[in-house]
Amino acid sequence: MRASVGGSFVLCLASLVPAIAAEPVDQAYIRSLAAPGKTVLVVEYYDGQGSIAERKGFASTSGFKAVSPIDFRVDSKTVLRLYGIEPCEGDLVNRREDFSGTCADYARKGLGTLLQSPKVIFCRAFVSEANAPLQDATCYGYYNYPGSVDTVDMFEEQLVSVGSHRVARNPDGTAVRKDLAEAEQIGRGGYGMWADPRIKAQAQ
Repeated sequence: MRASVGGSFVLCLASLVPAIAAEPVDQAYIRSLAAPGKTVLVVEYYDGQGSIAERKGFASTSGFKAVSPIDFRVDSKTVLRLYGIEPCEGDLVNRREDFSGTCADYARKGLGTLLQSPKVIFCRAFVSEANAPLQDATCYGYYNYPGSVDTVDMFEEQLVSVGSHRVARNPDGTAVRKDLAEAEQIGRGGYGMWADPRIKAQAQ
């Protein structure tokens, strides 16, 4: 979280964000937000007790675009940052995907891919973030391809499991997002960044 917020409040938020992220989402509700010809984005803002304090909605005919490995733009005033994940450091090579370049470029490509086709993007953040230009959030995408795919997936879980991102670490080395441990274990099986032995060595 941003350093401008008081230390104890930061610790409180850092402990609550994963809890909110892990709380099951109402998939039927998320599906109901879909609108023909548009990508709908809804952000719910929670108070310290885990109750919804505010809700904002957006819609775009051209979708929402990644502006960094973990950020995507909502409008001219707001950027959402996926909480608790990060790219690896330096460069990586993934021959299976014919990729050679920076970890940051690889992660941004992964986020960009997720943002290409959701019908709905549903995000959760704290009410303290509601008017900030850069907001920490956890997000889900609703994807629907008639006859083949109809699913609601957490962005962070998907990105970590395919190895385009990894779970960020606290200064003491513990995971920022313990709820993503299983997803990272899948990624470490050799997907994405983990196909490069140098990246595996970073995480030892």
